[in-house]
Amino acid sequence: MDKYLREEEPGVTERSGTAWGKSHDVIVHQSEPFNAESSLAVLVQQPVTSTEDFYVRNHGPVPELDPRLWRLSVDGMVDRPLEMSLEDLQNRFEHHEVVATLQCAGNRRSGLAKVHDIPGHPWGPGATSTATWTGARLTDVLAAAGAQNSAQHVAFEAPDVAPEATPPQRFGASIPIAKATGDEVLLAWGMNGRPLPAVHGAPVRAIVPGFIGARSVKWIDRVSVQADPSQNFFQSIAYRLLPPGIDPYSAPPGDGLALGPLTVNSAILAPDDGAVVPAGRTAVTGYALSGDDRGIARVDVSVDGGQSWLQAELDEPPSPWAWTPWRITLELPPGDVEITARAWDTSAAVQPEHEAHLWNPKGYFNNAWSRIHLTATERQGMSA
Repeated sequence: MDKYLREEEPGVTERSGTAWGKSHDVIVHQSEPFNAESSLAVLVQQPVTSTEDFYVRNHGPVPELDPRLWRLSVDGMVDRPLEMSLEDLQNRFEHHEVVATLQCAGNRRSGLAKVHDIPGHPWGPGATSTATWTGARLTDVLAAAGAQNSAQHVAFEAPDVAPEATPPQRFGASIPIAKATGDEVLLAWGMNGRPLPAVHGAPVRAIVPGFIGARSVKWIDRVSVQADPSQNFFQSIAYRLLPPGIDPYSAPPGDGLALGPLTVNSAILAPDDGAVVPAGRTAVTGYALSGDDRGIARVDVSVDGGQSWLQAELDEPPSPWAWTPWRITLELPPGDVEITARAWDTSAAVQPEHEAHLWNPKGYFNNAWSRIHLTATERQGMSA
């Protein structure tokens, strides 16, 4: 039976404590299993997110794993099955760093929930963070194991067990082998220049840039090369895009679309939604991100509901696998103002206008235009 790390927590508040080494700025949605999103005020300051501010998505308690006893098995359609300790993995394979953004498939679910009720955590746009990951390339490990040419998928397994899985089972997922053999995909043991923390998957986790965060499996202890996608609950049932009208609790395995690459998305990070700001020149900042190897080509910003658009200035992303920070200075008239942002990626895909067109019963992939509402007031000493 697995043992689990548990921390005493005073109860969940909007900004609650330092459970698992997290800062007081994170927004905690659940204490056990621990789920928290990053503060937008922090994200706007950090192109690479500090570990204490990085969002956390867990389905079960954090497993207590001794790095000295941990083993990784590589099996399935391979000519040379492997079993490695952490020391073996670190000594046998070249170390690589990738700056990559991870994003939960439920990022911005709260916007979809305004259309119709949705079960699950009401994630805002902070279920997204960027870190520098250190590890071995998965493709090097697959080559050492002799992955067979006829293989089509690579599956991951981990020892965390979630109550929602039916039947109860270890967490698992898979990715196409074409993605698994990309140089950006890591078996990572380091985060932001330090050993990977337990809550983020220590001793080793997968990092799959450009795909939903659920495919970057934490606490990984098995890699299986196979002909078909994983049949694990979290691949075949949980992380699937269902059409409206389907009961998410009774949908059979394989219903809907399996989630993989992220869709083009953006969010306004500052000012805060609902803020009161002086009329006149106002700085607006945000992030934009797209899936797989697609970059951000443009971010448009509007103050008249999308009747006209201004182009934001794009900062250089920290890496090809990371988000693109953007900024613009707007001239705001006194009164209530809605600011809207939309991103275009390098494939010419653009964010859709309304959440109503995207609603789905699990609340995944909300990439509608990002909107905030401000009240702009006359500056002190100026006449009306």
